[in-house]
Amino acid sequence: MPRRQGVCGCCGALRPRYKRLVDNIFPEDPEDGLVKTNMEKLTFYALSAPEKLDRIGAYLSERLIRDVSRHRYGYVCIAMEALDQLLMACHCQSINLFVESFLKMVAKLLESEKPNLQILGTNSFVKFANIEEDTPSYHRSYDFFVSRFSEMCHSSHDDLEIRTKIRMSGIKGLQGVVRKTVNDELQANIWDPQHMDKIVPSLLFNLQHVEEAESRSPSPLQATEKEKESPTELAERCLRELLGRAAYGNIKNAIKPVLIHLDNHSLWEPKIFATRCFRIIMYSIQPQHSHLVIQQLLGHLDANSKSAATVRAGIVEVLSEAAVIAASGSVGPTVLEVFNTLLRQLRLSIDYALTGSYDCAAGVSAKIIKEHEERMFQEAVIKTIGSFASTLPTYQQSEVMVFIMNKVPLPSSQQSIEAGKAGENRNRLTQIMLLKSLLQVSVGFQCSNMLTALPSAFLDRLLSSALMEDAEIRLFVLEILISFIDRHGNRQKFATISTISDISVLKLKVEKCSRQDTVFMKKHGQQLYRHIYLICKEESNVQAHYEALYSMLMLISIELANEEVVVDLIRLVLAVQEMAQINEDNLTAYNRCALFALGAAYLNLISQLITVPTFCQHIHEVIQMRQKEAPYLLPEDVFVERPRLSKSLDRLGPEVFFWQSKISEVLGGSGYNSDRLSTPYVPQLTDEDRLSKRKSIGETISLQVEVESRNSPEREQRAPAEEITYETLKKAIDSVAVEEQERERRRQVVEKFQKAPFEEIAAHCGARATLLQSKLNQIFEITIRPPPSPSGTITAAYGQPQNHSIPVYEMKFPDLCVY
Repeated sequence: MPRRQGVCGCCGALRPRYKRLVDNIFPEDPEDGLVKTNMEKLTFYALSAPEKLDRIGAYLSERLIRDVSRHRYGYVCIAMEALDQLLMACHCQSINLFVESFLKMVAKLLESEKPNLQILGTNSFVKFANIEEDTPSYHRSYDFFVSRFSEMCHSSHDDLEIRTKIRMSGIKGLQGVVRKTVNDELQANIWDPQHMDKIVPSLLFNLQHVEEAESRSPSPLQATEKEKESPTELAERCLRELLGRAAYGNIKNAIKPVLIHLDNHSLWEPKIFATRCFRIIMYSIQPQHSHLVIQQLLGHLDANSKSAATVRAGIVEVLSEAAVIAASGSVGPTVLEVFNTLLRQLRLSIDYALTGSYDCAAGVSAKIIKEHEERMFQEAVIKTIGSFASTLPTYQQSEVMVFIMNKVPLPSSQQSIEAGKAGENRNRLTQIMLLKSLLQVSVGFQCSNMLTALPSAFLDRLLSSALMEDAEIRLFVLEILISFIDRHGNRQKFATISTISDISVLKLKVEKCSRQDTVFMKKHGQQLYRHIYLICKEESNVQAHYEALYSMLMLISIELANEEVVVDLIRLVLAVQEMAQINEDNLTAYNRCALFALGAAYLNLISQLITVPTFCQHIHEVIQMRQKEAPYLLPEDVFVERPRLSKSLDRLGPEVFFWQSKISEVLGGSGYNSDRLSTPYVPQLTDEDRLSKRKSIGETISLQVEVESRNSPEREQRAPAEEITYETLKKAIDSVAVEEQERERRRQVVEKFQKAPFEEIAAHCGARATLLQSKLNQIFEITIRPPPSPSGTITAAYGQPQNHSIPVYEMKFPDLCVY
């Protein structure tokens, strides 16, 4: 026995010095902890002989693995403490080989089923992650650590406290992996999908999961400490750090797992968690990368185009939130593509609501589509369009509005209009939804130059929508126009129609009409007046339409008016009064009273704005007369819940009307154009009106013919009624027949040009052009040929005989003669 001890002592003395130094740091009783003096000797030796560092690490690793297998956990903790100190102290070139041993020991601890060992290994790894190495490593791999830490993040240990500790260790470990690898190009690329698909869902799981312990209510001091230890708080901090380090090319790999996680766990429908996630994302990434997140969401929306409406609505609402945050950065170069995607989803939703099924592969079409859910989705898309547009500069907002308007199907445009009842419903819903979207954009649009805000092509298409039969579409058009014109927030002050006695209570913001606004009204004023007049003729108008018309008239008077515009607006309102008085369009009693009331309210305010005493007196007198004899012609009796109307509108006396001759006289004396004021307003009809699909638009053609019979409400100045005889009736019937034939001929011509092939139309026009040219040539030959001279020739100025006339192609003709 003594011999054996001698042999052991001899062998111990012959052991390498680094092993003896390592053995000496372990006490006989593990509870005594690391022997600090011996640890200092080991550290000094490692710094003095760095080439031995890898052997020290290998020997420590060997001892730790042996102690783990023997369940000697006290010595395991001592070994890890020694490793940590050596790591912190040594930064030589040989550190890489030592790190391999260190990571091997950490992996061994993480593989253990003991939570304490897992936490111990994680803490050591986090300390290692915070060390900046002097030399790069070309072969180090962190795949195991990513997988193991992600698994720890999903721990389901029975004990709540232990489960929380394990999850927090997993999150800290992932944070360490990210810090160690994210900025080192020589390390394994942590942004690869294989790693992101584990890291991001693990963080989201803890961000989503609220522990029961967090719902307790400890003291404030304990609460602060608890918040620091919360896996939710730690996961959010780690996710923000991860996204903040993401470069341009890594955004996609970081965002895709988020979308998949939200899909797999059905987290779009409540949308609370999804919105929270993308707020974290948008505030964490670099601002110039914001548009990449938006594009990812748009692509995901397209991919889920056949999912339930609630899911799509959740994605769209998250988009809306993200767009507002992205305003500080950029929405990206493909702005119109964003709106194109949203409008495409809007059209798909309309189709789903109408057909009741998804037009797709078998199995999906069996889903039940709920109409109210589709409507919610459509409203969410419209809100998102407005949110996006509000983040754009003015010139891009203008482009977006033109883009949306070009998508609206109109009868007079080249857009395809679907036939049949289903097609009509689809067209109508599409028109309404697109105009709603346009209204959302226009509400946030601020532009001082109306020529820029309303380009000719855009305004033409918008006003074409105002000529449709659908009352809801007309109202949207009026609202859009009002939002463009109202640049000083006066709209709400005209929300109700009334004959207010003192305009100062409205506190209107009025500025002088700019030169650009004057040019705009000269260019488009008559077009606006004509459409206002035609909208007034609609029998389907309700109170909302008249309120919008009143607001529009007043806003034009405040925002865009000079003397000429004021004169034209007064003429327009008097023409509307004439329309209601004569009633050629067979309007209802409510429509006629509403038009009378609309005119009274407008003239009451405009008279106070231009402050001509005699004009104000005339308007005030007529309003007072109406209050006494015909209160149903004033807005206070018409625009109420139960309008008080009268059926005897055809027997009204002249004293309750506003007289054009009187207004012309009083305003002419104050410098206004009396000749223009005395000329009744007659709308100029265009082909747009005739081509639009309206039943009543053709009737207005007679306005251009019967100007003399509709000059003013002064009936006593009209010519006496013609005596009615048999011949008169016969002529009237014949004229009606001729008019019907003319209308039919026009309809056929229009239909031919709309439906005939281009080649047929071209051939028809070419033949007519050839015939016209031959006729013109004959006429020119007759008119140009000079009279014959006695000698049979024409003598030129220089005495030279000239036997030919000037060629036709060298002659100059009036413009009217050129085809």
